[in-house]
Amino acid sequence: MRTDSSPGTLPAREHLPAAPAGTPVLDVVIPVYNEEKDLQPCVRRLYEHLDRTFPYAFRITIADNASTDTTPQVAGRLAAEIPEVTTVRLEQKGRGRALRAVWSASDAPVLAYMDVDLSTDLNALLPLVAPLISGHSDLAIGSRLARSSRVVRGPKREFISRAYNLILRGSLQARFSDAQCGFKAIRRDVAQVLLPLVEDTGWFFDTEMLVLAERAGLRIHEVPVDWVDDPDSTVHIVRTATDDLKGVWRVGRALATGSLPLDRIARPFGDDPRDRDIEDVPKGLARQLVGFCVVGALSTLFYLLLYSGLRVFSGSQTANALALLISAVANTAANRRLTFGVRGRGGAVRHQAQGLVVFGIGLALTSGSLAALNAATSEPAHSTELAVLVAANLAATVLRFLLFRAWVFPDRREDDSPPPAPYNTPPHNTPPHDTAPYDTAPYDPAPYEAAPCVTTFRAGEAADRTWPDATLQPQPARPHDSDSRDLR
Repeated sequence: MRTDSSPGTLPAREHLPAAPAGTPVLDVVIPVYNEEKDLQPCVRRLYEHLDRTFPYAFRITIADNASTDTTPQVAGRLAAEIPEVTTVRLEQKGRGRALRAVWSASDAPVLAYMDVDLSTDLNALLPLVAPLISGHSDLAIGSRLARSSRVVRGPKREFISRAYNLILRGSLQARFSDAQCGFKAIRRDVAQVLLPLVEDTGWFFDTEMLVLAERAGLRIHEVPVDWVDDPDSTVHIVRTATDDLKGVWRVGRALATGSLPLDRIARPFGDDPRDRDIEDVPKGLARQLVGFCVVGALSTLFYLLLYSGLRVFSGSQTANALALLISAVANTAANRRLTFGVRGRGGAVRHQAQGLVVFGIGLALTSGSLAALNAATSEPAHSTELAVLVAANLAATVLRFLLFRAWVFPDRREDDSPPPAPYNTPPHNTPPHDTAPYDTAPYDPAPYEAAPCVTTFRAGEAADRTWPDATLQPQPARPHDSDSRDLR
């Protein structure tokens, strides 16, 4: 459970409010390189699907990665024929570079991308973006490795994909199931603060973005997809795998050294329901159990060492009492600080006194066990004594944790502490509109209406280019389906 109270850069997630007709809610990017053959059928099929099934206004952006064939001309004709299609030209290759450039400049509140071969069934597009529109999730990915996914591809690609995800789970502790499926979406407010932290400009861009988002505590929604392998894919598998492994090493090293400022993309305190103070719901039980077990294991080792040393100079009962007393004081202090998070000297004496009561119960259990052993045999072996003491301490440990949690360190707020701020309440110095990131500026259509609907990014320009910070809002239906009575 988080204990920090400083808000992050991102506001709390909210359902995107309704907006005037014509405002694009979704911007689907199609990165291409020398795709003169597949580009036109792909865009037309995607447009027809969105026009028929998507309930909000949309835009399709073709991101040309320095193609050397007639791809730019094909993209230009599509942009001229279909109002919802625009094209962007970059003078350098790299899928990550293309997505960064277009997503950074887009004014749509939900951003997505898909591969030009449309290997993923388009029926998964609305389930992909719906959690972002509703405010449920920050990012969404299509997964070919989910149990309910239906995938058609050769054994070579299947092995490489699963091996790569095992590497991510083992090295970067990734919990998402499919990093490289070309079918993803992200909220624009998340992209604005997340993309500057992503360094890769190629195929590893997806993985790096997801790992950083997951480590920052953002929610990633996964959608099982139907996926058919493209036999004509131009992806160089060996080179891509090598670059990905280099990226895994770079990101893993950055995470290990703490050089990534992940606090920039943290949601504010209170956005997570685990932050809320809910009566009759125990908080932090799992973390406390882990901490108590670690402290208990170290205390038991410390106790056994003390007992073995004192046993040389005294009898078993005396050695047990002294070793248990010293280890009990150390155990209470460690649990106070590490397990139950109590800081400062306030109440320390009272806690130690209560800990001694718990110690007395443990002493009674262990002393009784030793007395029973001595009654059973007049000269027990040292190893037998240790075994009996370990068993008795295990029984005492369970009781000790329950007494610590319920009596010594109860989970209650001090009477003089200020009450927590209401859930999702902005800081006192934050303007009210800061909690609604999609209604702060009117829509400026100029960037997308300039003929001939083509934008060119030169090398190094995309990262510095600034567009009007107009945040667009979704409309309740397509323009031709809207009812004026529903507009407010």
